[in-house]
Amino acid sequence: MPGVKDWLKKASSDLKASKKLSDDDETLDCSVFHTHQCAEKALKSFIVLAQKCIPRTHDLGLLLDHCVAINDEFALLRNESRALNRYGHESRYPNDNFNVDRKNTEEAIGMAEKILINVKNKVS
Repeated sequence: MPGVKDWLKKASSDLKASKKLSDDDETLDCSVFHTHQCAEKALKSFIVLAQKCIPRTHDLGLLLDHCVAINDEFALLRNESRALNRYGHESRYPNDNFNVDRKNTEEAIGMAEKILINVKNKVS
């Protein structure tokens, strides 16, 4: 069974992929998808740390609720998780209503990084 370090390694990898993909206007949708993936895996790593069962969901709000139940400081990440949550599904498939630009992408990368750093600080 994957441990905390495994989840954090995958989260870090997703953040790195997001940053690389953000250099090309044609891959911004892929970049923001990876910000969601980073946040999801970071939050799941904290749930693993607490020795709780990981919920079978990609919903960052639900995952954050589980983290808040363990440590209420996670409530401070509510805005970031809410903003990134849409990128987990809207960016995956063709969608006429989904548009992302470089500014959105940079903000998403910053939010994912904030979540990852917060989790890492609580793990160490």
